[in-house]
Amino acid sequence: MTESVRRFTTGNARVRNENTKDTEQTDTEREQTPTCPECGSESLVSDTEHGETVCDDCGLVVEEDEIDHGPEWRAFNSSEKDEKSRVGAPTTNMMHDKGLSTNIGWQNKDAYGRSLSSRQREKMQRLRTWNERFRTRDSKERNLKQALGEIDRMASALGLPDNVRETASVIYRRALDDDLLPGRSIEGVATSALYAAARMAGTPRSLDEITSVSRVEKDEIARTYRYVVRELSLEIKPADPEQYVPRFASDLGLSDESERRARQLLKNAKEQGVHSGKSPVGLAAAAVYAASLLTNEKVTQNEVSEVANISEVTIRNRYHELLEAEEQVQLP
Repeated sequence: MTESVRRFTTGNARVRNENTKDTEQTDTEREQTPTCPECGSESLVSDTEHGETVCDDCGLVVEEDEIDHGPEWRAFNSSEKDEKSRVGAPTTNMMHDKGLSTNIGWQNKDAYGRSLSSRQREKMQRLRTWNERFRTRDSKERNLKQALGEIDRMASALGLPDNVRETASVIYRRALDDDLLPGRSIEGVATSALYAAARMAGTPRSLDEITSVSRVEKDEIARTYRYVVRELSLEIKPADPEQYVPRFASDLGLSDESERRARQLLKNAKEQGVHSGKSPVGLAAAAVYAASLLTNEKVTQNEVSEVANISEVTIRNRYHELLEAEEQVQLP
């Protein structure tokens, strides 16, 4: 057989093989495409609500009682979906890695509560070491880990809720991304973020209370707070004295009547303009003390000053001003 004939024969065989493959592939695709047994239509629609597959042309129910691979619960908003989902803990800004990494417990015990052998303990210790190294791979993550730990510690000491901690973590992350930390301490910026978050959430804490749980001085906290608020353009309203009343009344064990009376005293003071230029903590403490006297509940100035962390002199001065404003409102 000559070279040209051999080349022609090989070419024809290759073409026949390719045509055969295309025909087999087309037949396979046709077999895989589901069709309606009644009218032969390929327009089948899956009704997930009823678990059925229906022909869109003739209406025949092709399949029924299909397996539902979705969850057995229902959710009507994103928060319910996050609460009911069982694919792991939701991400949070309160952790430097947003809670996506693995945590290895410090207990050297297995799933049944039995102690590990010496070799297993050494292995787990090495895993903890490497896990810690992987979680904080660069200086930014180490910075975040330290700062968010400080925020969580201070928030726990002050009894602040989770939404305040989350907001403070977001504020600190923004300050870190905007390069506001050079020249300032990590603790100072973290404390300022928590102070701002508490005021934004309507659960403010006084600067003295913040200083009592922080590792930095009061002047540095105030200076850093003003800088962070200005650079990040945070919209923070002046603290309302009424926001301090529920906490003070609860710590002193006062009744709901005293709390309502203290709120009324503060509202009257606002109408008369007495609150302008005054410390909201001092006004709230004085209102609580005055309300306790008006409702015949025995609370001393010393007890109120310890709860509010202000001096008794401030309480006495604001106390007289609140009573004078009350008299001015009651006059015809």
